[in-house]
Amino acid sequence: MTRTQIHEAMAILRRAVPTWNVPVVSLMAQEQREPYRVLISTLLSLRTQDQTTGPAAQRLFALADTPAAMLTLDRQTIERAIYPVGFYRNKALQILALSQRLVDEFAGRVPDDIDTLLTFTGVGRKTANLVLAEGYGIPAICVDTHVHRISNRWGYVKTKDPFETEMALRKKLPREHWIAYNPSLVALGQQCCKPTSPVCSQCLVAHLCKRVGVQRSR
Repeated sequence: MTRTQIHEAMAILRRAVPTWNVPVVSLMAQEQREPYRVLISTLLSLRTQDQTTGPAAQRLFALADTPAAMLTLDRQTIERAIYPVGFYRNKALQILALSQRLVDEFAGRVPDDIDTLLTFTGVGRKTANLVLAEGYGIPAICVDTHVHRISNRWGYVKTKDPFETEMALRKKLPREHWIAYNPSLVALGQQCCKPTSPVCSQCLVAHLCKRVGVQRSR
């Protein structure tokens, strides 16, 4: 996929994605750009499907939506609110520890630089980049399994893992697309560009895709 083609692909996806099921973290960020909500929602979403993450986050934020307010809740209350997200007990403890550190060291404000975010236990590059992009509107490239798979399937990059993909995209992807790239490709992956047997016949950007590694499609 060439530079001209990536602009075309992103233009197509920008028009189409709002008619699809937008990734839950992006949807919540659109409703209210709040870094703490994005951070907590992203943590809840790890190894959990969107249809579970969304309601769980809403239940939790109805009880507390700032670090200070979260610290007024006990672990069991948070567990009940976020159940049945994956590893809900561990995530409840993580939310409390993260909130405590935000209050103690950052006056309750989520840091807006990736190096500091990565010092928080349980926060990886995917989560940190999503907080910057969706929470602060800072250009950042969040790479999850969808972004890694589709970027390689398009033939836009040739990488072995999400970290390599992020580094390659930082060098190649026009900065104007950094924030939209993750929600666009996640939505595309959920809609038709499946891990196995992608629905290429329904893909709006199929004419731009090299279908690298695709053995079977519909």
